Formats: sequence, C-alpha cells, structure tokens
Amino acid sequence: MIGKKYAVLAGFLLAFFSQSFAQDNTSAESSSSYDIRDSSLIPARRIPQHNEFLNNAYPFPAKPRNQWEIGVKGGLSTISGDVRAQLPTWGFGVHARKALGYTFSLRLEYDYMTAKGQNWQPSYYGYASNTQIKQYYNPGIGGNPVFYNYKSTLQSLSIQGLATLNNINFHKAKSSIAIYALGGLGVATYSTFYDLLNGNTPYDYNQIVTQFGAGGFTHANRKQIRSALKNLQDGSYETMAQRDPSQATIFGGTPIAPVVEIGGGIEYKLSNKFNIALEDKVSITKSDLLDGQEWQETGSTSVHALTSNFDSYNFLSLGLNYNIGRRAVEPLWWINPLDYAYSELNAPRHMKLPKPVLDDADGDGVTDQFDHEPNTPAGCPVDTHGVSRDTDGDGVPDCKDKELITPTQCQPVDADGVGKCPDPACCKDINARLDSGGVGTMGGRNRCSIGDLPSIVFKGRTVTLSKDGKALASTIAEKMRNNPACKVAVIGYGESSKTAQQLSWDRVNEVIKYLVEKEGINSDRFIFRYGQSGGDENTIDIKDGTGEEGPNTVPAPHPNLRKR
Repeated sequence: MIGKKYAVLAGFLLAFFSQSFAQDNTSAESSSSYDIRDSSLIPARRIPQHNEFLNNAYPFPAKPRNQWEIGVKGGLSTISGDVRAQLPTWGFGVHARKALGYTFSLRLEYDYMTAKGQNWQPSYYGYASNTQIKQYYNPGIGGNPVFYNYKSTLQSLSIQGLATLNNINFHKAKSSIAIYALGGLGVATYSTFYDLLNGNTPYDYNQIVTQFGAGGFTHANRKQIRSALKNLQDGSYETMAQRDPSQATIFGGTPIAPVVEIGGGIEYKLSNKFNIALEDKVSITKSDLLDGQEWQETGSTSVHALTSNFDSYNFLSLGLNYNIGRRAVEPLWWINPLDYAYSELNAPRHMKLPKPVLDDADGDGVTDQFDHEPNTPAGCPVDTHGVSRDTDGDGVPDCKDKELITPTQCQPVDADGVGKCPDPACCKDINARLDSGGVGTMGGRNRCSIGDLPSIVFKGRTVTLSKDGKALASTIAEKMRNNPACKVAVIGYGESSKTAQQLSWDRVNEVIKYLVEKEGINSDRFIFRYGQSGGDENTIDIKDGTGEEGPNTVPAPHPNLRKR
C-alpha cells in the first residue's frame, strides 16, 4: 500500500513539473533582470562603486539590493530506524531565505513532523533491555511476543546553506526553473510513544502468532498481519518510549539532539513574487531512539546488543514561497549575472565604444585594408578589391581608355587605349592593284574585300554572348555593311561528341541570330558551319565565306531554330 501511495504521488509530481518545463514563461525569460543603472536598487554602502561604474571608472556594477524569500511547506515525514515506517504521516515547515550571491544563499527553517511505525514481525528477546515495554510484557521463550510500534512528534530548527546549480545559464537572460542542493546544521526534539495497552491491559499478541503460525510472518503476508494488528490495537499510543538518560532534554524532559541536514529541490517560478518548490531533505541524528527502539534480537534475554545505526528522518515537501522587500530585485538565485554582460555586447548602452576609423587613402570607396591598388587615380571606377576597371584588358584603365573595347588582334594599344588593327589581306591586294593601275575588278567579277574578321570566344559552356562578344559582333556587322557583296562563314568547333556538336551549333546560331536581329544583317549572307575540327571548342571564327564548303555546312537557319 505504501509503495502504491509513493508511486501515485511521484507520478503526479512528475506530470506537474513536466508540464511546467514545457511552458514558456515569457514574463520571466524575455526581458532583462533589472536596469543596471538604477541607483535606487543599490545599498548606500555600495553607491561609491555604482557611481564609479556609471562614470566608466570601474568595470563592474555594484550588487543590487535583493528580496528575502519566505515560504511554507507541507508533505510526508518518515523516520528511518529499527521499526518499519507506516505511511502516510505528515509534517509542515516555514522558512526565511536570503541570497549571499548569485549561487549561494542561507535559509533558517522550522519543521514540525509526525511519524509512525509498525513491525509486522514479532519480537521475543530484544525488548528485554527496554524497561518501558518490559514492565508490561515478559520476554523470552514462554513469554509474550511484541510487535514494535511507535508514534513520534519531531520538531527541528536549522540553518542551511543552499547552492543554486543552474542560474548561471549562458543561453537565456532568466530562467523559470531553479535547481538547488542544501546542507545544514540544527537541533531537533522528539517525543515518542508506544501503543502497548488496551486501556490498562497489555495486548495479547499470541493470538496474532497463532493466526499466522511461526513461519507465517513473511513479506507476502505483511498486509494481512498489519490488518490483524490494526484490529487488535486501539491506536492510543499511551506509553512513553524508552529515552536515553544521558541525552540533553528541553521543555520538561523532551530529548534534544543535534542534526545534520542534506537534501535538494527544484523551484518553479509562477511570477516574480511567487514560486513553488518540491524538496526532499534528510536529517541525520546521533540518537537511535527516534522510533523508541535500539536493541537487537539476540535470541537471549541475557545478551544485550545495540543496533548498529543511528536513526534519521526524512521530509518530502511541496511548498509555496513569496519574495518580500521594496526597492530590491528578486532573489539573486533567479538572476543570471551574465545577463548584463551579454546585453551590453548585443546592444551597448553603457560601454564606451571607440569611433570606427576605416581609412581610404585614394578615395575609391574600398578601405585600405582591403584595397589591392592603394593609389587609384581619382574618378576611376574600381572593382571590389579597389583595382581600376579595364574592360578590354589592354592595360589602360577604363577612365583613361578612349577605345573602351579594343579587339585582341588590334592590341597592343597606345597610351589612350587605342589599338591599330592590321589591314585585311584583300585590302593589301586591292592597294597593290591600285598602285599598279588596277581598276578593282577581275574578269568583270566583283571581288569581296571584307578582309580578316575577329573571332568570338565563349566562356565555360555558355551560349550567350558576353559584353565583349557583342562588341566584336558589332565590328563584324559594320564590315559586312561596308562590303554588301560578301558572305561570311560562321564556324564553330567540336566534333568529338554529339554534345559538343550541339554546343557548337547553339553558339554559331547565337552569333548569327545576334547579327540578324540586333545588327540587321540579312541571314542569306551567312554560311552556317558547326562541329568542325582543328579549332578551340569555345571559339567561333568569322571568315570570308567565298568558296566555303565542307562537312556540317548548312545554309544559315532561322535564328530561333535549334539543332535536333
């Protein structure tokens, strides 16, 4: 039965706190702990440090005044001793707690608890040394069996040190959960009584022994044995238990003993004023008579031996706590001391920040630490590295280049970026004929004098004309307009595979399409050749089309058609 009660209580508490963990307490976690500059929160003795901090003369803010916590609690109280505990038994407590820092705090606590115990196995010899029981029962063979029981009232006053384990959290300003460990010293009084008599008559436990037999007192029968004992006993607890005459007493003979306390708990914040706490605390004494029993079952009434362990008691409680204090922040164990530092790093309000200096000696818009050309002439456009732009790569920056796009074959250029293009072979022939008195015809047939035409280079696998490519195409178109009798062959390379041939087709088509649609050249003047050998696959050559024949030579298709 006790196991089931514990299981139900534990299940309820786990479910409650699981739900609490799942909720996002935005009021507790979304904002800063307090205004670090608020002087009203600082005690008078720390005002000098606070003023130095505000004046940026000292890097650390003063510790603020913080509230006290007072609380009440209630829960299960039990004794761990020589007699089996009987549940449920209850206790309550009150406390006052004050933070010493962001991790450590002190707590003064008073607890009032009750505890009961009942053995379900009989004793025959051990109580021979217990004068309180022996006056009513005869120990030994032929004597009276006794089932030890007790009821004890405990009171304790202690001072405890608490260490909060999780308020220094690097990932949030505040937390709604505080886990703590505790240890402390105190004193406790206990008043223990037995239930030995029915009125003035000792209980006849022989009937219980007869009912279950000598071998019937097993763990499996414990519930039935307890039920039989409950029916026999009247629950009056009329007989004062054995006490140690050497132990100090208080309040008219009540034993008093020092205690050492250890435990831990978890608090959940309901608001900045209220929180609830689940705690378990164990109190260890140097007394073996909290349950009224200290003698072993030796099997003889003449052999007396004390049990090996002192008694202790446990208090499992659920409490409600309240923070009190004016002009004070909440208790420091709820405040993350790193909150101020991280807030300043994220959005400085107090830090003295130096004015950023980003030098740009040449005034080109790229700071010196990133500038690869620190002396760029004034007014010259630059790239992201601060280097003057040179669109045609002729060595003359655009800001000084009078011929912005100079074909490669017309380079090198002069100081103004103007190149000198070589005369086409046909022009040389015409000039020679003119010098020799020729008339510019051969056999009455018009000759094409369009000369050498530039090649167009594509990058990667693109089929789109670049800015340079369009400029070169414009040069080709101009020469074709000046030589209307000429046809040109647009030649693409790449015969190694169908993919290469298709790419060659697309690029040749792109050049012709541009010349037809953008430059207005008649499509009949083009000879379409793709997938040729002996050339760079990324290069489209433009040549005089007179007599051009060969594999993959087709009339110029419609510019929007694609090879199938």
